[in-house]
Amino acid sequence: MTEPKTTTQLPHDVHPEDHLTSSAMLQDVVIGLSDGLTVPFALAAGLSGAVSSSSLVITAGLAEIVAGSIAMGLGGYLAGRTEVEHYASELSREHREVQEVPEKERAEVDELLADMGLSPETRRQAVAELTADPEQWVKFMMKYELGLEEPDPKQAPKSAFTISVAYAVGGLIPLSAYFVTDTPQQGLAWSAAITLVCLFVFGYFKSRMTGQPPVAGAVKMAVVGALAAAAAFGIARLVGGA
Repeated sequence: MTEPKTTTQLPHDVHPEDHLTSSAMLQDVVIGLSDGLTVPFALAAGLSGAVSSSSLVITAGLAEIVAGSIAMGLGGYLAGRTEVEHYASELSREHREVQEVPEKERAEVDELLADMGLSPETRRQAVAELTADPEQWVKFMMKYELGLEEPDPKQAPKSAFTISVAYAVGGLIPLSAYFVTDTPQQGLAWSAAITLVCLFVFGYFKSRMTGQPPVAGAVKMAVVGALAAAAAFGIARLVGGA
């Protein structure tokens, strides 16, 4: 006779923990969209105060979006490559120090464990076990002494593409109003309404995902976009009037 199978069930009152699982792609989308919504919007607003043709605003806006997306993507790529190169350099240095000054490195391990609250006896055993394998020893030092996690070597081109696309998408939103209006002033009115709504919504969800007050974050992002556009528009009118 076979015994009935039993299953272990977790208690229903287990505390659920809500943490943001941050991803590189999410960060890249936020970087690209936030700049894409703000910079072309400010440029279009500034041009609207200086020219009388919507086609000029559209041409300049498209040129800025192309140039901006390339520059932002290149910046993301270089940042990713710099992170990989920095990690590789520090990893090589840690390997060298473990080989050349092992006693000093063991003392640093002991100090790190002491900061974590471990007792002297526990630290002695932990130091012996951690330093028995040079690879694990170096990984421990990289993470807990230097605070470095091994970056994905393929992340740099991914970041470049994601940031570029997000910037282009964000930039086309404020510029879209000028395609369907007759004058730059009409385009600016519709562009401001559309962009400020998008900035508010984007700021709300970004703040909510990062654990910040969502309404305050939404208002802050919308205000920043509005101030940038107002400054560009005012300067253009001032220079053009002169």
